[in-house]
Amino acid sequence: MGALAIQVDERVKDVHFTQDTISVDLMDGRSITVPLVWYPRLLSASPEQLAHWDVCGGGYGIHWEALDEDLSTEGMLRGAPAPEARAS
Repeated sequence: MGALAIQVDERVKDVHFTQDTISVDLMDGRSITVPLVWYPRLLSASPEQLAHWDVCGGGYGIHWEALDEDLSTEGMLRGAPAPEARAS
């Protein structure tokens, strides 16, 4: 590989929200932004609850203890909404 080889690193660096989206910044500089409606627990959470997240899964996941919600960067990159969002 050359000196300019791209290093892919899908670990979570930061998480932020708009009224309609969740965005996850990855360690390699990419950002994933998906509709918040994909995750009903997050959609109905308060801003304070959304702000209390932890990195989990070796850096590849996000956990909200108070909301009993877990997301993975892999699932977000695949475009996989929560099962309850698919059912509605």
